[in-house]
Amino acid sequence: IARVAPYRILHQTQDSQVYWAVACGSSRKEITKHWEWLENNLLQTLSIFDNEEDITTFVKGKIHGIIAEENKNEQPQSEEDPGKFKEAELKMRKQFGMPEVEKLVNYYSCSYWKGRVPRQGWLYLTVNHLCFYSFLLGKEVTLVIQWVDVTQLEKNATLLFPECIKVSTRDSELYFSMFLNINETFKLMEQLANIAMRQLLDNETFLQDKSLPKPRRPLKNISALKRDLDARAKNECYRATFRLPKDECLDGHTDCTLWTPFNKMHIPGQMFVSNNYICFASRAEEACHLIIPLREVTIVEKADSSSVLPSPLSISTKSKMTFFFANLKDRDFLVQRISDFLQRTPSKKPCGIDREWKWNVADPSTETFSALFPTSALSHQPVSFCAGQVPTASQGLLKLFRRNSEELSGPKGAKEKMKEESWNIHFFEYGRGMCMYRTAKTRELVQKGIPENLRGELWLLFSGAWNEMVTHPGYYADLVEKSMGKYNLATEEIERDLHRSMPEHPAFQNELGIAALRRVLTAYAFRNPTIGYCQAMNIVTSVLLLYCNEEEAFWLLVALCERMLPDYYNTRVVGALVDQGIFEELTREYLPQLSEKMQDLGVISTISLSWFLTLFLSVMPFESAVVIVDCFFYEGIKFILQVSLAILDANMEKLLQCCDEGEAMTILGRYLDNVVNRQSVSPPIPHLHALLTSGDDPPLEIDIFELIKTSYEKFGNLKADDIEQMRFKQRLKVIQSLEDTAKKSVVRAVSGDIGFSMEELEELYVVFKAKYLMSCYWGNNRAAAARRDQSLPYLEQYRIDMEQFTELFISLTPWACGAHTPVLAARLFRLLDDNRDSLINFKEFVTGMSGMYHGDLTEKLKVLYKLHLPPALNPEETESALEATSYFTEDVTTEGNATLLPLPLMACSCLAEEKGTSPQDYRYYLRMWAKEKENKKETIKDLPKMSQEQFIELCKTLYNMFSEDPVEQELYHAIATVASLLLRIGEVGKKFSNRPTRKSEDCKANNSQDPVSEEESPTSEQSQNSAVEQQPQADHEDKASIDAQPEKTQQENQTLGDGSGEGQSSPLQLLSDDETKDDMSMSSYSMVSTGSLQCEDIADDTVLVGCEGSGAAARYGSTIDTDWSISFEQILASMLTETALVNYFEKKVNILQKIKDQKKIERQFSSSSDYELSSVSG
Repeated sequence: IARVAPYRILHQTQDSQVYWAVACGSSRKEITKHWEWLENNLLQTLSIFDNEEDITTFVKGKIHGIIAEENKNEQPQSEEDPGKFKEAELKMRKQFGMPEVEKLVNYYSCSYWKGRVPRQGWLYLTVNHLCFYSFLLGKEVTLVIQWVDVTQLEKNATLLFPECIKVSTRDSELYFSMFLNINETFKLMEQLANIAMRQLLDNETFLQDKSLPKPRRPLKNISALKRDLDARAKNECYRATFRLPKDECLDGHTDCTLWTPFNKMHIPGQMFVSNNYICFASRAEEACHLIIPLREVTIVEKADSSSVLPSPLSISTKSKMTFFFANLKDRDFLVQRISDFLQRTPSKKPCGIDREWKWNVADPSTETFSALFPTSALSHQPVSFCAGQVPTASQGLLKLFRRNSEELSGPKGAKEKMKEESWNIHFFEYGRGMCMYRTAKTRELVQKGIPENLRGELWLLFSGAWNEMVTHPGYYADLVEKSMGKYNLATEEIERDLHRSMPEHPAFQNELGIAALRRVLTAYAFRNPTIGYCQAMNIVTSVLLLYCNEEEAFWLLVALCERMLPDYYNTRVVGALVDQGIFEELTREYLPQLSEKMQDLGVISTISLSWFLTLFLSVMPFESAVVIVDCFFYEGIKFILQVSLAILDANMEKLLQCCDEGEAMTILGRYLDNVVNRQSVSPPIPHLHALLTSGDDPPLEIDIFELIKTSYEKFGNLKADDIEQMRFKQRLKVIQSLEDTAKKSVVRAVSGDIGFSMEELEELYVVFKAKYLMSCYWGNNRAAAARRDQSLPYLEQYRIDMEQFTELFISLTPWACGAHTPVLAARLFRLLDDNRDSLINFKEFVTGMSGMYHGDLTEKLKVLYKLHLPPALNPEETESALEATSYFTEDVTTEGNATLLPLPLMACSCLAEEKGTSPQDYRYYLRMWAKEKENKKETIKDLPKMSQEQFIELCKTLYNMFSEDPVEQELYHAIATVASLLLRIGEVGKKFSNRPTRKSEDCKANNSQDPVSEEESPTSEQSQNSAVEQQPQADHEDKASIDAQPEKTQQENQTLGDGSGEGQSSPLQLLSDDETKDDMSMSSYSMVSTGSLQCEDIADDTVLVGCEGSGAAARYGSTIDTDWSISFEQILASMLTETALVNYFEKKVNILQKIKDQKKIERQFSSSSDYELSSVSG
């Protein structure tokens, strides 16, 4: 018999005889832990329920959810999923109407707070959505939120519950609490929201990066996606900590100790192993960091264990350094992994890797930089960047332009030699090159300023650029060669900014420095077209070129743009805006009294961009700013934020007394101009900014080293991990606010010509963008994402194709035509697609929508009229129009009946290809906008005439449009009257035409026939008899016929006239049969005139009215009267005679309601979804 646990927690209400076991434990400690959780997460919540029954139901649901989740988590990782996870994924799809491609990452039991009542249920986190479902106390709650709509994620405590997750979108705030493991859930939510932000920011990178759902095989393992995400997070952290290349993947890590010879200690920490590196980080942050590239390793051996040094491992490198690790748990396995990676490391090293760090600090005045520190593969082989050897290929510009300064022999020179000597001693004790032990001592030396001769070397080391350079020999030279002589928007901008880059420095007052800068910037623009070139890159690169050769400067720029300052140098400077948000947050935390004042003045946004983007190089004297760059390469963005806070702190009193932004900017500008570096051995370079801000009083000079020291003393406790966490939070905020700005810009840009209100346009923009994004993550092809180019104006960035447009059209159009709606949508798409690239932007989209919603009857009819003329009618048909002159010989009809199809695929791909090869520059857009600005007010007289076939299509569309209307009978009668009247008008028009040849030419010009020539409406004339036969190809369009009553037909006969006999036009009749209502029927209706066919020529399903006279019958289908045509004015005048038609088109439709309904449909959940989640929650 199983023993009852000695400690239990039971739930029982006063009036009940039944108690429920909530928790049990074998010890008091265990049960107390359970009780504390209940106290923190559950007890406070119970007070809000009105009756005991509700309390019991809630507690039971909560405990069941926790047990289910605990069981889920206890399943062994390697074991294939026994079905629970798969079941949850299927339930998620069914419950929330998600397609197969939407992958579940994980699901958690929790409570959602609806008002003051918690709803116990399940939170499903999928790749693109956050979903929640609860069915409790007879009430159902269903939530679906796209990650791209999340504006803020916070984990915080409130009065009601100690820990909850708050999810904010633009129009709601949702609270979730009572998680079994809130930290794990929150971390996963952060990661998924971050991936979504990446999609909004840069679709191309997002797709390359989106290694999440692998559709090759179904994911059976319970948390395969979650493990992918965890691994990704660890990789990012690993790469950031050790400044490793972006493609480096962490294989594993283990606890160990490292013997540090400089202080004779075994330091505890963690060893990290990846494909190309072994790294070590001590537990104490400052103690020691170590990076050993496997390309440098010569020997890995297990040493003998001892009680003092268990499981030691020694690793030797080419630079004659040996590293001792000990206390390794699974040493044999680790050695095996390292051996495997070593075998994969190329044995034949590319040139440049075997080079050793040789340095002669005794003679700092030496000019031969490349001989001392040959860090460029280019220095080993004669490379001509242009023609002949370029000096900057092997040394920095400072070496080439150093003037014989007296400073070198004076006290400053002595100080510089002492600095070099200190570094020399450091290299001796801690090693030199990539495998140097990096400790607090290293940081101290960096803070004192790196000597000029060592700057290039140490920047490359600390930034990690050295790793990428030695593993890509010749890469830069190849890029320079490829990019030479090529011109695009980026090269134009580079050319414009070249002479603005440090014009005060002698190195950039001649072609040598300018040419080197041009090559580096152009090579980078070709390497990374997403960034291309951004202002401020020229200033930073010119400083890099002073201390490094071209190849080194290039790889330092790569490290800056792609790793150390992510997203800084793109068109929207997102990264700098994110760090500006962090700066504001830190100001609130560290300088609260100043924070509010700065917000009021709006200063932070102005200062931070210029400070961060150029690393202070544009706002501080060069000799001082370069010391900031030294510390930045060692510490990262943390240091820039730290110094920024110190600058605000130093000016606090003055800033608090400022009245406006200008005054605050002057105070900060003057302060920064007077930050001096008294130790610099370079001749002083005039600082242009200083000349503008000099005041009457002699300025107070601030020593750069003092400023750095103060920043460490006051704000040195900033942690890189915390900054990364803050970056995530700010990224959500910044990207969503940029999206809002984009929305406002687009709406403002289109609002002038469109009838919609601002609110309606904003709502339409939201559904338009959502449709585009959905195609990115649910569409199987990558074409949708490739369509988005960040460098384009906002209006052009989101564009949708015909399929997406059709879906939006069906849900938003006021002209629903049943099964004919997609046909109408395709026609409108072609009408709007001016540039024929099979994509339409937001302006084109709302123009089309506005035509249906706004304006009077004339405007709306004009849109409808155009939908039945080329280019809305399929352009393929223009070929058959050429044959119109031969009056449709027998072969024509069989070819002329193709159903309505999208633009030919081949034509589309050709267009796309052509577009890809020659990207349009900004001048193209300027021309386009100028064209748009021109007044091209179209009058109804400008509209071409309509042929008989096109007119029939128009009648059919109108018929389909009225089929669901409350007054459909009235509308059918009206359209029948108008149609027959217009057919006779067309006939009469022919009689007044003296030049039939001209007419047929007109027809030829205007009549790009619609391939949907299922039925035509001929009228009789002695010279030309025409007939209608239903076309076999027409079954693509779902047609129903007019449901006309017999009495109505009789009435129409009387109304339409009694013309009969050979010479007169007979009344047109629109007849129908109940069978033709069927979906499979070939034709919606047939229009036939008396005397047009002989009985034996009539197809079985053609409806005839009268059969008099004789005429040539079309044996292969109908023939069209090519002389017949009708103008827009005639159609309009006829329509105006029928009140029912006028009322229909003048009727107002609320598009906001349609949008609301459309959102509901998108969130519609499967009606078959069962209400109890028994298999999951129980």
